[in-house]
Amino acid sequence: MNNNFILVHTTILGLVFGLVEGLGRDHSLWIDLLIWFRLLDSTKVASPPSMFMLMLMSVCVCFTCFNRVYNTSCEEPLVMQTGPSLCCTLDNIPLISKCGALPPESCWFSLLCSAGSFVVMLIGLLRYAQVIHRQQNSLLNMLGLCTGWLCAAGLIVVGNFQVDFAKVLHYVGAGLAFPTSLLFVCVQTVLTYRLAKTHADFIAAHLRLTLSLLALVTLILSGVFFMQESYALQHAAAVCEWLFVIVILLFYGSFCFEFRFISADTLVVLMQKGEPHPCQNDCKLVSPTGPSLD
Repeated sequence: MNNNFILVHTTILGLVFGLVEGLGRDHSLWIDLLIWFRLLDSTKVASPPSMFMLMLMSVCVCFTCFNRVYNTSCEEPLVMQTGPSLCCTLDNIPLISKCGALPPESCWFSLLCSAGSFVVMLIGLLRYAQVIHRQQNSLLNMLGLCTGWLCAAGLIVVGNFQVDFAKVLHYVGAGLAFPTSLLFVCVQTVLTYRLAKTHADFIAAHLRLTLSLLALVTLILSGVFFMQESYALQHAAAVCEWLFVIVILLFYGSFCFEFRFISADTLVVLMQKGEPHPCQNDCKLVSPTGPSLD
């Protein structure tokens, strides 16, 4: 079966599985991880970055339902609750940060954010070299690299400084990671249109444009709703925040279609410090088992 077909359908199944199974109050993270590692191994998807992003997406979606205070103690209305710790308040909204604030979720949250930041840096660097190899270096290409690495830096800060214990640093990291990730996908969308030559290239460009617009809308709505004191709007902010992250991860996963054609010549570009490649405008990235990409 085609690897791209498997990747898309497994991603959709991962999102559905994470949302449905995560609703159970006694759901085990360890069982979910075991199932998904086995599923990833069975799919044999060609691109390691896409495999990592698929795993990261499925695990992160499950975190939405792991805020135990929110998920297990709201059995009576807020007005009837007593005691020092209340649930169903604005402090218990299942935002990404809140779902990864307490152990053991915080341990996995830090681990995945740190590993994810490394993959983001790697993808940004490979994409930077690939654009030079296929066309030429440009200010826009450099901007894509810089925004990707800034997003990775913000992701490290977000993952290792939980919101309940280091709120200022956490919000600094979030303020760095979210806008730069949006800028990164926008820049890469423009670069995709500039490099597009075949029908498949334009399909990928249209897909990335759609994802970029979705990311823009969800990030704006998340920010607007997050500033409100309304309990319902705070929930809407959490939904938009999770949708934004899912869209960004899907965008990163779309690079698997192009990274399959990375060769040693592409990596040589990095050592040449962006100098023009001999086949700069007529270069064809040839697949080891199929026709050229262009």
